[in-house]
Amino acid sequence: MNELLLIVVGMALATYIPRLIPLLLLGDKKMPQFLGTFLQFVPYAVLGALIFPGILFSTGDISSAAAGAIAAVLLAWMRLNIMLVVLGGIGAAFIWSLII
Repeated sequence: MNELLLIVVGMALATYIPRLIPLLLLGDKKMPQFLGTFLQFVPYAVLGALIFPGILFSTGDISSAAAGAIAAVLLAWMRLNIMLVVLGGIGAAFIWSLII
């Protein structure tokens, strides 16, 4: 139990300290506007980089995965509910795998 507590505290510090250091060192400085604008898009780019490979290799067949991804993008572009987008992508991948 003592070792587990030490591990949890160590991981908490390893997570918190990298967030604290920039705040302490740069807390009173103003960030340039172009850098702030750039950083607004970073979460979307990282999310896309993490999700996209998983989409292509999720079904074992790239063509059915691509069909599901295209269907999901089209449904999202139509601004449908996220559940409809997910279910539409899954359905398209399933139907494509049955056809091919």
